[in-house]
Amino acid sequence: MYNKSPKKVPMPELDPLIRNANFDEVALGYTAEMAIEEARRCLNCKHKPCVAGCPVMVQIPEFIEKVANGEFVEAYEIIKETNSLPAVCGRVCPQERQCESRCVRGIKGESVGIGRLERFVADYYMKNVNKEPDKPHPNGRKVAIIGAGPAGLSCAGDLAKLGYEVVIFEAFHMAGGVLVYGIPEFRLPKEIVKKEIESLKAMGVRIETNMVIGRIFSIDELFAEGYEAIFIGSGAGLPSFMGIEGEALVGVYSANEYLTRVNLMKAYKNNYDTPIRDSNAVAVIGGGNVAMDAARSAKRLGADKVYIVYRRSEDEMPARQEEIHHAKEEGIEFLTLTNPIRIIGNEEKRVTALECVKMQLGEADESGRRRPIQLENTEHLVDVDTVIIAIGTSPNPLIRMTTEGLEVNERGCIVADENTATTREGVFAGGDTVTGAATVILAMGAGKKAAAAIDEYIQNKNKG
Repeated sequence: MYNKSPKKVPMPELDPLIRNANFDEVALGYTAEMAIEEARRCLNCKHKPCVAGCPVMVQIPEFIEKVANGEFVEAYEIIKETNSLPAVCGRVCPQERQCESRCVRGIKGESVGIGRLERFVADYYMKNVNKEPDKPHPNGRKVAIIGAGPAGLSCAGDLAKLGYEVVIFEAFHMAGGVLVYGIPEFRLPKEIVKKEIESLKAMGVRIETNMVIGRIFSIDELFAEGYEAIFIGSGAGLPSFMGIEGEALVGVYSANEYLTRVNLMKAYKNNYDTPIRDSNAVAVIGGGNVAMDAARSAKRLGADKVYIVYRRSEDEMPARQEEIHHAKEEGIEFLTLTNPIRIIGNEEKRVTALECVKMQLGEADESGRRRPIQLENTEHLVDVDTVIIAIGTSPNPLIRMTTEGLEVNERGCIVADENTATTREGVFAGGDTVTGAATVILAMGAGKKAAAAIDEYIQNKNKG
């Protein structure tokens, strides 16, 4: 029976005053009954506007119809046809800006909870079905992928389905990229990522860790090893700084370093001896999802005061509304229209305060957001002992510095065409290494596109 409710079925969550002291997952997921009730809100539109909003083209009405009928395994199989990481996407994709933004139910109420349903289906399958994916018949062709993050894993999954021998070269000691080093356990449990990656391995994908391409192997050496094409999905892991006084003080972190210590190096676990500074008051500079992750992690690690310092208003924040809402619930304080100008330290060169000025919004800039303008005589201090800078990242230059014929733009991003082909024959690139820091699902979409382009390139090459 059709559910006419204008609102989504609420997602159960941990209490904010309990969860802000641990790293347990915040959102608890739907029960089967909740999932069926939410699925019955879907109108099953003929024109499928939601699919057009999905970078990996999940057949959304079809899988939701299966959920509404209680056919959860069948729903999973539909999702898996185009999405290699459904349990991940159900948790971290900004559905409100993509598939759910196109949902017809959103015109006069809330959109269907597509992400919540995807998460439920993936979790149900992991818990109840003990079946390895079919291993495709090999086609005798080899492809190398640089980076085991969302773009690389998505590309690998699609190529493996086509029978390619796929080897992923990952610089870290664990596969997953930003999924394991950047996104905290309370948003994306690492066990979920591990299970998704194991599914790819079962299809024949091989992952070589501790492999820094540009040092251990060059692009040329990979071609010499018999790989017919190479996909670069190495992300954008080089942090940006503000260039203000005091950034070298003890207690100043890039968000990348801070979150890597917390997540990949397991500083959040008491039995791990990963060094991270005990903090009483923390300022996180930035307004994106990474800033929210760093702030919420700092709170869980025991900081009494945690501030988000952002030079525009909350309306301009690029973070997901859900993450902003959760951060506020957990006691994070928002200092908006505030811009840091100096980090102050003591004689021991340790952070003691952040000097800021107040801002107001002027006309829109090239990004479409209103430009922040400094107000005179508004200098003030915020007492903190730790500062985390979360204002963006760019691609590591190692690969481009060691590869001839690979064009990059002024931001250091690899130049690739709409089909992910670079200026070097046989080399494809996608995700953050091309676009700069973006979302998990956009990187996965680039990986899917690259897999199709690589298959076409190899097929055409061998015809000749």
